[in-house]
Amino acid sequence: MIIASGRSSRQVISLSQNISDKIKSEYNIISRIEGKEHGDWVLIDTGDIVVHIFKPEIREFYQLEQMWNSPQSERR
Repeated sequence: MIIASGRSSRQVISLSQNISDKIKSEYNIISRIEGKEHGDWVLIDTGDIVVHIFKPEIREFYQLEQMWNSPQSERR
């Protein structure tokens, strides 16, 4: 899983399109994209890798990274 941010809806949409195009041209994999209409949170599913691209305030709200922290790392 890859988590990234764009500064605006336009940048999130552009990043998602560029990533999807690059994956298709380099690896011949057609990705599924969700959320591109709004640009707050775009998910790109390539099958093996999932890419999340957020606007900063949406990324902060959902805190996806926290779901993957181990209990031991939270104690530090």
